Amino acid sequence: MKTNGTDFGKSIGICLGATSFTLAEVRRDDDGRIIVTNATTESHDGDPKGTLKKRLDAIDFSETYLGATGRKYRNMLNIPSIIEPEATEYAFAFVNNDDTEYDAVVSAGGETFMVYEMDRKGRISRISSGNKCASGTGEFFLQQICRMNVSIEEAIRLSRTSRTPHELSGRCSVFCKSDCTHALNKGESIADVAAGLARMIARKIEELLVKIQARKVMVVGGTARNDVVIGFLKGAFDLVTVPDEAAYFEALGAALWALETRQVAGIGPEGYFRKTASSFTFLKPIKNFESSVEFKSMPYGQIAQGDECVVGLDVGSTTTKAVLFRLNDEKILKSVYLRTNGNPVKASRECYESLHKQLNGLSPNIIGLGVTGSGRYIAALHADTDGIINEIIAHARAAAHFDPEVDTIYEIGGQDAKYTYLTNLVASDYAMNEACSAGTGSFLEESAFESLGIKMEDIADIALAAQNPPNFSDQCAAF
Repeated sequence: MKTNGTDFGKSIGICLGATSFTLAEVRRDDDGRIIVTNATTESHDGDPKGTLKKRLDAIDFSETYLGATGRKYRNMLNIPSIIEPEATEYAFAFVNNDDTEYDAVVSAGGETFMVYEMDRKGRISRISSGNKCASGTGEFFLQQICRMNVSIEEAIRLSRTSRTPHELSGRCSVFCKSDCTHALNKGESIADVAAGLARMIARKIEELLVKIQARKVMVVGGTARNDVVIGFLKGAFDLVTVPDEAAYFEALGAALWALETRQVAGIGPEGYFRKTASSFTFLKPIKNFESSVEFKSMPYGQIAQGDECVVGLDVGSTTTKAVLFRLNDEKILKSVYLRTNGNPVKASRECYESLHKQLNGLSPNIIGLGVTGSGRYIAALHADTDGIINEIIAHARAAAHFDPEVDTIYEIGGQDAKYTYLTNLVASDYAMNEACSAGTGSFLEESAFESLGIKMEDIADIALAAQNPPNFSDQCAAF
């Protein structure tokens, strides 16, 4: 990679981020002014190399300069590149046409956010970053609203209607996630919870800005497109600006740098990426242990008119399940498994409706309803039942039904994971992951879908096909 003396007058900049790929194309017009002619932003779905190659292969670099940036992947690129602060300075000088003296530029991205303190010459004098928790990031917001079964556009629209944003913990992504789940399971509206998320993100940004006594702020990055977050920030500072180029700000800076310094792409036979050693250690393929797992199941019974039954309902943070259970032979007759979607009462009603449809006109004698799960109290109130059973007891009873000799249960749920020890089929000890969601089902599902584009139903088959699984940190969901 090198510079040359030819002035192409056109340049492309890319930013390969933790969750997205952005591209900006600039050129000089007939009067010598630099204008943005094209810009794209897309999720790379955990395949940054594939996304970059697909986009750059479609570009003719014989008359185009090329520059790159990106906090995580820049050093892997075989492309002229600069660090993100330098790209930010280039873009800031370009968009700040009226020379407003901003105190800071906030880069609010998918995985983290940075605060660049600006001096009076428009140069970065100091950099602050959010802590390593994911709770203030755009990716975390996206994961939580997906759990509510709404799009990001719908979540922002609903947030605008909220008059009482729900108070959420911002010091830990796990606590915040739990707050969201419990609020929804107690009947709080999606609008108030989504607005609470937006306010929490704004507060995380505000905490860093207050430390440098900033009053005039420019916000860039994907989160800048959330006008509810920006609205909360505007209530705390004298000036908050979101430039039109916010979504592709660092890519724009890389394009401007490449244009100024005339960075020739010159992609060689080695391609766009350098060969780098992996920073991970690796585990044995999980398929080697598939024979160690035994799945228990029970045959369904055939329902008859007047069968004496009870309904069991599990209203979980992520999914809601129900069974119609016959008492005289302890057989499941009908069952349903569906998403809670942040609305435990609606999910419960959908379970009842599904069971009713499956009866095909038969009328069993239902004498009771037992409810468990994180949404058990509001579901029990809705159904007017006293049959409220905590999850530890429910797990113990069900496990003992399948294996009378069982003494240890590990339950991996959507919101938490639990260990229970049984003595004579009675729960005598238990523990749960009170401080981290890294070992839970929703974390696995959300990480697979949001970062890799893999649906929940496909996780197992893909994981079992793995030949060289990387050994990820299990200290924290954010890590």
